[in-house]
Formats: sequence, structure tokens, C-alpha cells
Amino acid sequence: MNNSPDSSYTDQTGREVKLSLPPRRIVSLVPSITELLFDLGLENEIVGVTKFCIHPVNNKTRIGGTKRLHLSAISALQPDLIIANKEENEREQVEALMQEYPVWVSDVHDLSSALEMIRQVAEITDRGQKGRELCTAINAAFAQLAQQIAVLTRGNEKLKVAYYIWKDPWMLAGGDTFISSMLEQCGLENVFKDRTRYPEISPETLMHTDCQLVLLSSEPFPFKESHVSFFKNLEVRLVDGEMFSWYGSRILRAVAYFRDIFYLNQTFF
Repeated sequence: MNNSPDSSYTDQTGREVKLSLPPRRIVSLVPSITELLFDLGLENEIVGVTKFCIHPVNNKTRIGGTKRLHLSAISALQPDLIIANKEENEREQVEALMQEYPVWVSDVHDLSSALEMIRQVAEITDRGQKGRELCTAINAAFAQLAQQIAVLTRGNEKLKVAYYIWKDPWMLAGGDTFISSMLEQCGLENVFKDRTRYPEISPETLMHTDCQLVLLSSEPFPFKESHVSFFKNLEVRLVDGEMFSWYGSRILRAVAYFRDIFYLNQTFF
């Protein structure tokens, strides 16, 4: 890897970022990328994480929430690389950090862009080989899942699902989200694939669609069994939100989870 003091990289928003390589003091503003950094073997280089960075549990300095960063705490860490996300972090705060530090911004909306993020993060942290190996393993796992789905479904129509992330107001994943991309990888069809971001759709409104299965996520809103009763005459399942929305190394672990909850006992097919 090029170890020149001013190597330039383009982040996923198209911004040029100049880095001193390899970075020794990394601050991650994104929980799923924090997990990725640990899996790439960068535990010693990570100096700051958000309060939502829970995998793995560690004693790194907490620098606030993803949308309420403590900029002074970040400055005290004197990072030589900050990793942010276009959607998860507040633009104003990220732009303020850009005035002082190298900030690499991810923008992930499907499996392809997640894999590209993994490759690029691995490259800028001097873990290129590990990143490529991880991407190869993820591609192989999803290819195997696709083959298994084809056998189990026997060409039947895709099950139509709605994936809720929030209550009061009721919000679900639209078609341009990473969650929707994961639903597609599971062989499912997002009923609201023609809607963008996270539209507000009440359980009553959902009753008038062709939805066959409602998925209630464990995050960001912690749906419980008590919320199932809001959906009359519809099949409802509580699911692990991290498996559908964390787009770092977690997606490799997610494949087995998808297989188990949707296809192991052929509950819906």
C-alpha cells in the first residue's frame, strides 16, 4: 500500500479525502462500520466510537450518538481518520469535522455499495487483503443463498412483505433503502418498493395492500410481541434489525440468519 503522507482517496459521496497512511487514530461515527473495523483487525487503531457502537463491546472513548456527536470529544482524540455515513450522521456536524480532520463518508444503499464500502474502508486502513477476502466470502454466501432460494421456492411468486422500523408514527423501509435490498436478497418483495426512504404507513393502511408478511424490526424502534396485535389478519414476525440494516461485516453473518428464519422450515413457502 502507498504509505506517502498525502494519499488521496474518493469516498462514496465523490469527495476527495487526503490521508496520511496508514491511519493510527480512527474515530468511527457508524456502528456497523465500527464492527467492520474490529473484524479487519483494527482494534488498536480505533480511538473513538458512538454510544450505539455495541459490537463488539469495548472500552473505546464514546463521542456521543450518531446524530448528536460531541465534537469537542472527537477533537480531544486528535483522529487522523474519521469514518461517517451520509444518512446516519448529521451533515452539519460532519462538515464541521471536515474542516479539521480527514473524513471519509460512506453511502450504502444495497449489497453492491456495501461491498464497495468494505473494500474501500479496508484499503484506506491498510487492510486491503482482509477486505477483499471478506467481500469474497460475502459474495459466496449470498450466491449460495440464492441457489437455495431457487430450489425451495420452485419458481413461485415472491412473498410480499412490509418491514417496519418505527412506531408513532408507523414507518417502514422504502425501496431505495439497504433494508429493502436485503429483503430482495432473501427472495422477498418489498410491498413498498416504489416508495422512497421511510414512508409513514399505518397498520390500517397496510390492510388494503397485498402484503402477506409483516416484519417488525428490533431497531431503531424495539418492536415487541405486544405490537403484533396491531396487524389484524396478517402474518407478523419479529426480526433482528441488525441483520437487515447493518451493512458492514455483519452481512456475512446475516446470510445464515435469513436462511433460518425464512427457509429452514419452509414456513412461508
